[in-house]
Formats: sequence, C-alpha cells, structure tokens
Amino acid sequence: MVVCRLELAESFLGRSRCPHCKSQIRWYDNIPLLSFILLKAKCRDCQGKISWQYPLVELATGIIFALVGYYFFIASDFQSWIETLFYLVSFSLLTIVFVYDLKNMEIPMMILWIGVIWAVLYLVFLDWAAFDLTNGLASSKIISGIIGGGVAFIFFFALSYLSKEKWMGMGDAYLALWAGLIMGWPKILLALMLAFTIGAACGIILIALKKKTIKSQVPFAPFLAGGVILAVFMEKALPQVEYWYSVFK
Repeated sequence: MVVCRLELAESFLGRSRCPHCKSQIRWYDNIPLLSFILLKAKCRDCQGKISWQYPLVELATGIIFALVGYYFFIASDFQSWIETLFYLVSFSLLTIVFVYDLKNMEIPMMILWIGVIWAVLYLVFLDWAAFDLTNGLASSKIISGIIGGGVAFIFFFALSYLSKEKWMGMGDAYLALWAGLIMGWPKILLALMLAFTIGAACGIILIALKKKTIKSQVPFAPFLAGGVILAVFMEKALPQVEYWYSVFK
C-alpha cells in the first residue's frame, strides 16, 4: 500500500481502494494473504486482478517480522523491546525501498531519509544508555555507524561519479550510508558482500534466461536492502560471522 501510494503521490491515511473500480476495500478483504486466496486474486466488486505484489510483500514482511522477534525480542528485557522496534521499523522501510526501486528504478528519498534519522536516533540512544567514560570512543555505536556509513557512501559515490551514474545511481550511495548506520563497522562489509554476490547471481541468471543483456541496467537497491536484512540475521544465526568481523577490527 505504501509503495503504491508513493507512486501516485497520495496520502498514506485513509482506507484502501481498488485501483480498477476505486471502490473501498472491505476490512475482511484486507487480511494479509488470506483475503488474496479467498478472493482468488480478484476484486470482489469489479473482478479486476489483484497484483501478486501484495501477497509476496505480505509474506516476506511476515517472515522478516517473525525472525526479528525470534532473534531479538526478550519479554523480560526492556532494551530488547527497543532493539526489536528498531529492526521492525528499519526492515519495513527497507522493504518499501526494495519494492519501489524494483518497480520504478528509483529510490524513494523520503523513506530513505526517514530511515537515516531513525538509525541515528537509535544509535544515540544506545550510546546514552550505555554511557561510560572508561570505554572510550571505540565502543560508541554512533561512531561505528558513522564509519560504516561513511565507508559505504564513499565507495558507492565513487562508483556513481566515475561512471556518470551508469554503474550506480547517486541514490544508491545514500542508501549505502543508511545501510552503514544500521550495520556499523565492520559489519557493513558483510552486507555489501551479500548485496554484490546476490546481485551478480541474479544478473547472470537473467542474462542466461535472455531477460536482460550485459548492458541492461538492473536496480541495485533491492540487493543492498536485502543484503542488510540478511546480514543482520546471519550475525545472529551463525557464530562464525563474529570471527569474520574480528578480522577487520
């Protein structure tokens, strides 16, 4: 819904409407996944087709939320509530960027800057909550985020500038800045590695299927957003990832 209303420059407030007949969607036709199945992918009023984008995004978001809860949420730990909220909001915004750029080859900058501000506020809160002069700047989350974001931004900015935005768009550089704030240093390196690996694999598959050519442009933001989400979960699921990080510290 957010992606569609961003495309049409509409308000996020108000009930959803069918894009075909403009009739208001009933609440029981708005249940994620279930309504799509019961309606057989058609509007109840005009029988217009419902895009597969809706159930796919709903399913992916549900899985991501479940994993965030599994890895981060502890009912008895208040700080875990804050951490869980941070990742739920961040991953929701990244999902919007993922879908929007995939459809339009453009990053919604409003969503991106909301994400940047959200990440900065969270990092400042973490430093405030764990403030200790004896730890020094090395333990500062905001410093780690700035370094991670700065390194990622400079790298993507260079690619964009040198290629005149043929290899990467300038929006990708700002997205990399946000990714670095979320991941911090050196964790951003894993997210970037995953993004380029998945992007290259998808590119090869599309070329093999003759859907794209070697000169075709492919949006990179979906891979970067996906790389960040995957890297966060890998850090929690795979103990060896921590050793990989220690090599770069």
